[in-house]
Amino acid sequence: MKPLFRTILFLAALVAFFACNQERSASGGTSDTLSRRIEALENVKARPSNYDSLLREGIRLDKNPYVKKDTVLATKVKYHLARIYGMQGLDSAGFFVGQALELIEPTAGNLKMKALVYNGMGNIRSMEAKEKEAAYYYNKAAAIVLSDSTVGLSAEARSAILLSAAQSNLDAFQYDLAEKMNRAALPLSDSVVEGHVVKQRVLVQLIQTLNKRHKSPGSLLPYLRRLEALHVRNPGDYNASYLYESKILYFESAGRKDSLLHYQLLKMQADVELYHSKKTSIFVNNLFVDYCNVAWDYTELRRPASAIKYIGEADRLRKKHPGVIFADNDVIYQKTLAALYQLQGKHNAAISALKQVAHLQEDIYQTQNAQTIAEMNALYQLQAKDRSIHALNENIQINKLQLQQNRLWLVVSVLGVVSLGMTLLFLFYSFRQRRLREEKEKLLLQQKLLRTQMEPHFIFNTLSAVQSFVRLDKKEDAIKYLSRFSRLLRSSLELSREDLVPLSEEIDTLENYLSLQQMRSEDAFTYRIMPPQEQDLSAIMLPPMLIQPYVENAILHGIDLHTGEGNIDIRLQIEEEILIVSITDSGKIQMEDSRRSHRSLSGIISRERIQLLGRKASVQAAKDAGGSGTVVTLKIPVADA
Repeated sequence: MKPLFRTILFLAALVAFFACNQERSASGGTSDTLSRRIEALENVKARPSNYDSLLREGIRLDKNPYVKKDTVLATKVKYHLARIYGMQGLDSAGFFVGQALELIEPTAGNLKMKALVYNGMGNIRSMEAKEKEAAYYYNKAAAIVLSDSTVGLSAEARSAILLSAAQSNLDAFQYDLAEKMNRAALPLSDSVVEGHVVKQRVLVQLIQTLNKRHKSPGSLLPYLRRLEALHVRNPGDYNASYLYESKILYFESAGRKDSLLHYQLLKMQADVELYHSKKTSIFVNNLFVDYCNVAWDYTELRRPASAIKYIGEADRLRKKHPGVIFADNDVIYQKTLAALYQLQGKHNAAISALKQVAHLQEDIYQTQNAQTIAEMNALYQLQAKDRSIHALNENIQINKLQLQQNRLWLVVSVLGVVSLGMTLLFLFYSFRQRRLREEKEKLLLQQKLLRTQMEPHFIFNTLSAVQSFVRLDKKEDAIKYLSRFSRLLRSSLELSREDLVPLSEEIDTLENYLSLQQMRSEDAFTYRIMPPQEQDLSAIMLPPMLIQPYVENAILHGIDLHTGEGNIDIRLQIEEEILIVSITDSGKIQMEDSRRSHRSLSGIISRERIQLLGRKASVQAAKDAGGSGTVVTLKIPVADA
């Protein structure tokens, strides 16, 4: 289902890029004639028939010496050139948007032009698949629209900017921001002309956002009805595939499988027509996912013959377009194939497909990690530049006030010396603080990336356990084990993206992990988790995945899995904003030397993360006074939600 919304983002971003430029701008600059020429150029709607004339006029104005001397006029001209090149699909669009950004960003005010340029840069970065940089610029444009209603942009342009930022935040799992910006765009879209893509896009994105937030089907229904009415009023203006996609989300959340299949088939037919008319990679992937989703729905309805038909269509489409299918869509295909094999009783084939899923996901995670590092470095440079510009603008304002208030040269000289000394001290302090922040941010980024990685041997052991269950004809145990493992994998990935998580979610993850290990070891040990009494666990925030490595260590080295009598107790207490976690294992009959000498990578990382939390944080290990086991005590500073 993802490729459809990527198509929405790509097409709507282009619409926003062009629509935003149709706003009237205030006249200014060194020449009224030049201002009127540029304003007239902005108000002309670009079409293939007038591309060349608009381009020639833009190039002439860009070379005009009076335009070059006026920052705002020069920015408008370069933004116009970016618009024309962008509509022609040329790389020069990014070059001219970059020049416009360099001109307008250091200036004070000019919010309308800044919003347009930020949004245009977001579109360029999105087309280059630099999603984090795109989100950075989209959010800067949206912040201007949300904070200043007098910015001078029309409702069409403001809603387009907000929707681009909302979709970008949705892709980045920032669901609160996505919903906020979609809802802000909803009333603006009411004033847009009937048949405009914005009226459909805001409803589609809002339905998708609410679905991602796991809202009830009833909360999606009002927007779905409005979307249906919009298509009824304008049957030829909107692609019905988007309506079917929204209905699929609704019926999927409502658990109505027959209706889900019905609209999935309708969506597939609509995407078949788009595929035959435009055989681009986007439409190929959309149709490929449609075939997989239909096959999945038939598998859920236990109709293997129909499922085989459509999974075969997906396979033929992939062979017809080698190298075009996205890796995450291939994961959907392999998962569907595994479910079909499971339904057919081909357990070895199902396990083989799931192994392929694991390999594909590992490749995807490695690629995403590498891309994240590169984009985070670029974002850091952008943020450093923003801080420099902000500091420069503040200094300029201070100097203007000083010049207005002090006319005597002697006073100005004294103030200049004082200002110079303060500036040097500020620069020295800023340089020192920036170096400390850079080191800390680098370490935090490395740890955040390491948190997202799951031990390969743990995944291998999981697949081996599933294979064992299947060979022993323990189908229900295998399904139950896979379900728990998928929940653990999902929760681990979700927690790894957060700096702080509620204690309730951390306990849920521990519970899932321990039950999975218990099931894998055939109940060779028992465990208890004792949370704080009379405490709101969802309001207690702590760094994620700090406790799990020590619990894992207790299972591997602290209990004897052969006797079936091992036990792990996890007690959590809150004392003066400190979470005290005691992990007690029952110990082994013969203490292994490996526990004293072994230092795992996860243990080293966990200790380094504990040290980063400050002096109040600590970890200690000691022998259990009442037995042969070990007690590990963690002290973790917590915060309120």
